[in-house]
Amino acid sequence: QVQLVESGGGLVQAGGSLRLSCAASENIFNINYMGWYRQAPGKQRELVAGITRGGSTNYPDSVKGRFTISRDSGKNTMYLQMNSLKPDDTAVYYCNADQKFPVLRIPAGNYWGQGTQVTVSS
Repeated sequence: QVQLVESGGGLVQAGGSLRLSCAASENIFNINYMGWYRQAPGKQRELVAGITRGGSTNYPDSVKGRFTISRDSGKNTMYLQMNSLKPDDTAVYYCNADQKFPVLRIPAGNYWGQGTQVTVSS
């Protein structure tokens, strides 16, 4: 079981920046794939940034060049740096850990945090 706790959301003006944090209960470098997702009202949840255990990252075109995903092994924390925010970025942001197969003490499973609200005003 992996516990995930997000923080760092809030209200920001368009063009501003926020950094989201996701604190994990396990060593994040033993998790196969971690990602940040968002869900706006009336829309499906979508991936905005992902990072593999080996450190490869991926972003959709909508955030590429503006969002950066990173990890801090010492703190077991994953981050999402969001710059040049737009009103369309307004959503609840979720941290996800996708463990396709067990690694050390971390069993296979898909884990979600509780989400943090990001609101971008125009």
